[in-house]
Amino acid sequence: MKGFLASLMMLTRLPLWRIIKVDPRYYSDTLKYWPLVGFITGSTTLGVYWLASLYMPLLPASVLAILSRLLLTGALHEDGLADFLDGFGGGNNREQILTIMKDSHIGSYGTIGLILYFLLYVSFLASFDPYLILPLILAADVLSKLCASIMISTLGYVRKAEESKAKLIYRKVRWGESIFIAVLCLIPFLFLKDILFLFAIFPALLATVVMRIYLKKRIGGYTGDCCGASVLIIEQFFYLGCIIIYYW
Repeated sequence: MKGFLASLMMLTRLPLWRIIKVDPRYYSDTLKYWPLVGFITGSTTLGVYWLASLYMPLLPASVLAILSRLLLTGALHEDGLADFLDGFGGGNNREQILTIMKDSHIGSYGTIGLILYFLLYVSFLASFDPYLILPLILAADVLSKLCASIMISTLGYVRKAEESKAKLIYRKVRWGESIFIAVLCLIPFLFLKDILFLFAIFPALLATVVMRIYLKKRIGGYTGDCCGASVLIIEQFFYLGCIIIYYW
């Protein structure tokens, strides 16, 4: 339970720290709880999207839904995506990539990448029937965090713990824990209007495998920025699969 609370405090801006104190040692054990946090962030996005779609067109409803998640998470993953794109876009070797990612300033790769990411995200949400996409929003958030957490668990951290922004290194997730959490992550898929959307899992899995190979080859492991970027990239590949199935 303490590990889940630590995960909530890390991945969201919920002011739990005001009423609950969690020992720092639990923060290294948060990786397996990412998908469970996805139920909260995904439900928030879903709820705002549904409520807004009742009173306005899908385009502004989509923007408000994404904005709600940004406010809830503090744009944590988006910050990681920007640093990831700057690092891997501008760095020619491992040392350069890690140096650029550690710089808090955003560059051209990060700026362009975030613009394209948000355009893609909004266009995906606005392209579906609102009642059809509701379970997909939750499934996308949960699945992306599950895939990213398992992928990160199979890699090593490439910096020293004291060089990490969060000053921690994640404990690897045991396979038994991963399987148990994965079963819970199937819950959103039970509410899909069309079973064909299950095939959208495959692009997400492909993105996970490619990301792992790429990170291992370029820098030999992961950083905190790679974690955030992985979640968002995997999520968009799931939506890509969904939109292809929807129009096919």
